[in-house]
Amino acid sequence: MSFKLPSLPDVPGTDPSRAVLDSFKVAIAKRVADALPSLTVEQVYQGVDYGKKGVDFTIALPRFRLPGKVDVLAKTVIDQFQADDFVESVTHDKAFLHFMLKTPSLVRAVLTQVHELTYDAPSPEYGTNTSGAGKKVVIEYSSPNIAKSFHVGHLRSTIIGAFLANLYKACGWEVVSMNYLGDWGTQFGLIAVGFEKYGSEEELQKDAIKHLFDVYVNINKDAESDPGVKAAAAAWFKRMEDGDEDALKNWRVWRELSVKKYAEEYERLNVHFDVYTGESKVGKKWQDFALERLNEMGLISDAEGAKLVELDKWKLGKAVLRKKDGTSIYLTRDIGGAIERYEQHKFDKMLYVISSQQDLHTAQFIKMLHLMEFPWASSIEHVNYGLVLGMSTRKGNVVFLEQIIREAASVMHEQMKKNQEKYAAVEDPEQTSLEVGLAAIKIQDMAAKRINNYTFNWDRMTSFEGDTGPYLQYAHVRLTSLTRKNPELLPLPPPDQIAAETLAERPAAREIAFLLGTYPDVVRTALRTHEPSGVVTFAFRLAHAISSAWETVVVKGEKDVERARARMWLYLCARDVLGAAMRLLSIRPLERM
Repeated sequence: MSFKLPSLPDVPGTDPSRAVLDSFKVAIAKRVADALPSLTVEQVYQGVDYGKKGVDFTIALPRFRLPGKVDVLAKTVIDQFQADDFVESVTHDKAFLHFMLKTPSLVRAVLTQVHELTYDAPSPEYGTNTSGAGKKVVIEYSSPNIAKSFHVGHLRSTIIGAFLANLYKACGWEVVSMNYLGDWGTQFGLIAVGFEKYGSEEELQKDAIKHLFDVYVNINKDAESDPGVKAAAAAWFKRMEDGDEDALKNWRVWRELSVKKYAEEYERLNVHFDVYTGESKVGKKWQDFALERLNEMGLISDAEGAKLVELDKWKLGKAVLRKKDGTSIYLTRDIGGAIERYEQHKFDKMLYVISSQQDLHTAQFIKMLHLMEFPWASSIEHVNYGLVLGMSTRKGNVVFLEQIIREAASVMHEQMKKNQEKYAAVEDPEQTSLEVGLAAIKIQDMAAKRINNYTFNWDRMTSFEGDTGPYLQYAHVRLTSLTRKNPELLPLPPPDQIAAETLAERPAAREIAFLLGTYPDVVRTALRTHEPSGVVTFAFRLAHAISSAWETVVVKGEKDVERARARMWLYLCARDVLGAAMRLLSIRPLERM
């Protein structure tokens, strides 16, 4: 970094070259460790937390369990304190020590780092780290069932999975994004029987997903009154399992057309998969291998011809692995699929983004991999999420992905037309309204903890106020417009020639700089918790701080060119960090709307 702060001791787990606030935290830790010699810098560092409003960092002294009264310990630290380039002041309040950083150093250090990691780096973004370098993660998400509607559960899995793929990639991991399609099972026997009666090649080519769904609905109605339909479907699926080419021919076409259609929809959602696999692709070899291994270990019992594993002692009930007719079941395919993936990818971690309704199923198959003594079983994690309530199209019928996307875009388009002047300046209103609509859907989904159920609300789609996706897009657009409105200030001089100290005069500017400094911690936490909500919260805090600063930290109309340039620099750094957070959330930041 061209702007140099005094050197500090190295503390494991810190990365000042990518997270500059680490150095300020180490400086605080060193202060306290120097004053209280029974503590090491590392021990104190673990206790340096972000402060509440009006305080940068806080240390709770009782956590160190030192002999002596807290008041005496606090007084020892305060008596030895002298302000320096890192820390401006320390105050004592009950059990806490509160620290304020030196504003000019803070502002310059943060902005210089954002600038260097955004402009001068070939591609890594500010806030990310290199913790995953050389590691590989397989992330399975979305995974809709061919011929059933792509419901909102799949949408949640897609949005959360795409966030995790972006997050791991940003932190240096090699990521394999995998879509494990529901493309096998008795329902395909049903569709095959139904297609002979209700199928149309023309409709199939037009929209395979929708047409197969219609066939499925119709044949299910028939099955309710005619038991022969279910028997015919089971017989047909048995032929598929046995590799009968005539039974598989149509299924192959349906699968291929469906995948093609899904890929188009995902592209619009800004989601990309490296591998489209599915239940049908799990090799019989691995399923048989799993059954043999469980059998050898004495874990399988027989119940009237069906094969079960008793998992009662782990409170996981009984798991069925083979039906009476010998056909495979979802669980067996999941176990076989996991083994096959490890053989193929030799991953360091594998994440399954599956709804909390499947908690028992997922716990059963992960438990069985542990029982089979695969050392890699401990690197599998289930990233679960709650339900979306009340999501249907506004007319209240069944929801396909395409309908959700189309409706979100049209709602936004109407909204944008209300401001004719701005609307006229937008190059591609259709694409822009689509991006704003998608931001609305995604932010509504990721705003709360993923395990919570939430009620989808079409009205929140249209709001440019409050904590919504359109509000974030609007904040990014405003920041981007600064370069168009103030061309005379560009290009900005190199960071060390910008009068960053002038920003210290404005509390609103300091608040933005401090927030930008916290972003690497936001990313680290997300990587640990697999929670997108922390990144969403950060994006809103930053957008609100920027919005509050417009009135006092003005660029247009500031007579002093040095001051105007420093402010422009602050806002452009904020634009880049907000954009980075939005991209992690798989949102494409807009420049006009």
